[in-house]
Amino acid sequence: MIGTVMSENVQIYVLDTSAWLALIEDEEGADLVQQILEKAKSGEVDILVSFMSFMEVMYITLQERDLGEADERVKLMAALPITRVESNNSLGIIAAKLKANYRISVADAWIAALAQERNAALVHKDPEFEQIEEDIQVIKLPYK
Repeated sequence: MIGTVMSENVQIYVLDTSAWLALIEDEEGADLVQQILEKAKSGEVDILVSFMSFMEVMYITLQERDLGEADERVKLMAALPITRVESNNSLGIIAAKLKANYRISVADAWIAALAQERNAALVHKDPEFEQIEEDIQVIKLPYK
């Protein structure tokens, strides 16, 4: 069973970059990410993705592969039933507070801020997020 957060009768998930990479690279946990995406396609849930995850997938793929593969991965993400969320003032304030209070990366602070602001479940496989579990609901995928 997928852990969920309800908001106006719609379950909301934020997919962290690590969840995207698990899906793209068919790592352990990819099946759960796929299940959430299928529920989004049928309108059962909403999926939000931070602008930071798009950037992270791009740069990680550029480091490991090439520009063509990076472009394809970002296009795949955008084509799926998700809503990309850009930077804004309220998210920036939440991200700054999370970064000030926890030892997390700037990118993870933005992604966690989105989950916190939207009362969403953060789907990840990043041990950095363990420290914020009291502030944000998380769904852990198996770590590498």
